[in-house]
Amino acid sequence: MQGGIRSLVSHGSLVKQAVLQHVRVMKVNPLQSLMLSRHESTSAAPRMEEHGFESTTISDILKGKGKGADGSWLWCTTDDSVYDAVKSMTQHNVGALVVVKPGEQSSIAGIITERDYLRKIIVQGRSSKSTKVGDIMTEENKLITVTPDTKVLKAMQLMTDNRIRHIPVISEKEMLGMVSIGDVVRAVVSEHREELNRLNAFIQGGY
Repeated sequence: MQGGIRSLVSHGSLVKQAVLQHVRVMKVNPLQSLMLSRHESTSAAPRMEEHGFESTTISDILKGKGKGADGSWLWCTTDDSVYDAVKSMTQHNVGALVVVKPGEQSSIAGIITERDYLRKIIVQGRSSKSTKVGDIMTEENKLITVTPDTKVLKAMQLMTDNRIRHIPVISEKEMLGMVSIGDVVRAVVSEHREELNRLNAFIQGGY
């Protein structure tokens, strides 16, 4: 999965570079070059790069998920049992929950994932019903987080480098939501598809 994600990003960059090189060759023929200044003939492609490629942010993903979407912001408290937390994950078909302190829903205390359950409960032979979420969660000061303005490709890099599948979205210490590696991959694929469509329109004279 991690290798596939890196290949996706690398492939998207190579395709963009190849098409932009094609644009530079096709859009300026010998006759046009006599009429255009050097600045004009070389600035079109860079303007295309700035048009929107790699512009999607985490905020765009959260808007797409919607406040009512499963996994956009599911939470439990530090005092909940691990059993109840895992039950909630199963019911909502998600792999992680944001953990908050009792009575402080907007302030994140940590995160609990399926991996925590497997490694710290199942493997160690502990009881999920008698163990509190706060005992096995990844604490807030150890979390990898992003902000709404973080670019999607940056978030993907953070997730692959740190081998995590879920990342909380924080703004001024306030919890806004959470995105998964699946959310990020879908956003990158969609962005690459839209950018290729724009480049194709540019080549055919649509710009």
